[in-house]
Amino acid sequence: MKLLSGNSNRVLAGAIAAHLDMPLTKAQVKRFADNEVFAMIEENVRGEDVFVIQSTSYPANDNLMELLILTDALVRASAKRITAVVPYFGYARQDRKTDGRTPISAKLVANLITRAGADRVLTMDLHAGQIQGFFDIPTDNLLATPVLAQDIKENYPRDNLMIISPDVGGVVRARSLAKRLDADLAIVDKRRPKAGESEVMNIIGDVEGRRCILFDDIVDSGGTLVNAAKALMDKGATEVSAYISHGVLSGPAVQRVADGPLKELVITDSIEQPDEVLKCPKIRRVSVAPLIGEAIRRIANEESVSKLFD
Repeated sequence: MKLLSGNSNRVLAGAIAAHLDMPLTKAQVKRFADNEVFAMIEENVRGEDVFVIQSTSYPANDNLMELLILTDALVRASAKRITAVVPYFGYARQDRKTDGRTPISAKLVANLITRAGADRVLTMDLHAGQIQGFFDIPTDNLLATPVLAQDIKENYPRDNLMIISPDVGGVVRARSLAKRLDADLAIVDKRRPKAGESEVMNIIGDVEGRRCILFDDIVDSGGTLVNAAKALMDKGATEVSAYISHGVLSGPAVQRVADGPLKELVITDSIEQPDEVLKCPKIRRVSVAPLIGEAIRRIANEESVSKLFD
């Protein structure tokens, strides 16, 4: 097999390659003068099982186009099988019609990846499970929960621990983590007046005197997390931390985390972060390279991927 990387997360791609003890395939992915994407694979891939590692994070459109163009290049170079490895799947929050005359962008992106020539998709912590069904090709949705649960075990005392879902929609995800840690579960009841804004209405569960960990899949502007942390502290929590799969961290998110009541924010390296995030003392990263690398190895060897979560 061969590993190929776009420009969205070269650090993670290198870590995955190191885990698998194999080099990244040589390729050029750059821009023309008018910012169009140019790609050229500099090694023979005929008959190869190729894994294209590319998150569709900011700038989402550029990174998505790189993924599509690299996939097309592999199809035309007669690769045997092409797996799109998308650690962070952009446009996933637009997974249904929430109002009249709105798109289902997650389905559109799934169609684009399929039509470009991908034979399989490997992603992690999709915003909604039904997005797997948007693809007409085999799709594996890895869970970062085991990696994050292990980090919690290593860094937090187990007594008095409580896992918090920041909204009703994330209860299943939070319950899974709570079960692994044998911890209690509470829920933040919030409403969202409009996209990008949230308001905490109530806390479902007794958090007084508890060490709380908010658990979710995406942190974008950071407003929901900071508001939830404030509400938990007001209800008597001794401390509040957050574990999030994908650190989008746009706009004032880093400043909100730095100035807010969160003890720390732990994210994975599914998205390559700017210096502003890397230098923030309250933000820590956990690598999912071993998880993704092992999944790639299992797919290449036709072994079970679901065994990773037993």
